[in-house]
Amino acid sequence: MPTVAVDGLDFDFPSTWKASKYDDWQFYRKQFSAMRDGIKSVDLLAVDPDRTAWLIEVKDYRAHERTKPSELDDEVARKVFDTLAAMLPAKINASDAQEAKVAAAVLGARKLRVVLHLEQPRKHSTLRP
Repeated sequence: MPTVAVDGLDFDFPSTWKASKYDDWQFYRKQFSAMRDGIKSVDLLAVDPDRTAWLIEVKDYRAHERTKPSELDDEVARKVFDTLAAMLPAKINASDAQEAKVAAAVLGARKLRVVLHLEQPRKHSTLRP
């Protein structure tokens, strides 16, 4: 069972899935994000045996409060858009074979699911709503 760690959280996927921490990819870090300022990425990519691609963004506000001025839905949508834009170039140009395989699996998906995994403090704060 592949386990992918993101910001201190572990995500376990069945062994039949392809799963990868996309924002750690060499292709994303060294090639795609260098094309222009402001390119973003989701945290995880996964593809299940039914060929559903899962783009997963992880936010843990227990450890870090939200400081960005944009709305959360706009931020996630931008990351999804930029990540999807990178899949064809990654399939063709990634120097890491595993990254190219995951990109090809995302491109071959029949369905797309976007997930926001959000951790919030147990206790509500009026200072940090």
